[in-house]
Amino acid sequence: MRPEKKYLVREAGEHLEKSDYVFLADYSGITVDETSELRAGLAECGAEFHVVKNSALKVAAAERNLLGFDEFLTGPTAIVTGGDDASGAAKILRKFYKGKDKVSVKAGALGDRRLTAQEVSSLAELPNLETLRAQFLSLLNMPTTQLVTLLHTPARQLVTALKAKAEKGE
Repeated sequence: MRPEKKYLVREAGEHLEKSDYVFLADYSGITVDETSELRAGLAECGAEFHVVKNSALKVAAAERNLLGFDEFLTGPTAIVTGGDDASGAAKILRKFYKGKDKVSVKAGALGDRRLTAQEVSSLAELPNLETLRAQFLSLLNMPTTQLVTLLHTPARQLVTALKAKAEKGE
């Protein structure tokens, strides 16, 4: 393999290792300004948008056991990787696609599981990572809150009964 190709494979591999997810996108028809806009949006959730050579991505993906992408490595291909919030990156891609009717998602991977374009779209419908964390903490906190309320109720009822007696003058 020529040194230029080795460099491209290494670069694609480094992009793939930035996160537990990768989305393959078709970026045909996108302008430089639109690319900058998309990159800025993705940067908000720690993700990156990179144009890659299909042959280099194919080799880099095989080296990292990301199999099953060969059928999607045709035409102009870009990858989205990086950050911890796969759902947030998928949301930004979907919003950009709906707004511009460009940059369609071909496929993706989350961990060692390959995702179809439809599954990436479903991932975009999930709440973001912060919301999921807040919901989880709320679930953990709920039994404690209920216990405190339960323990507090008899004391509150006693105070209410004493207050009613005091107002009645007994």
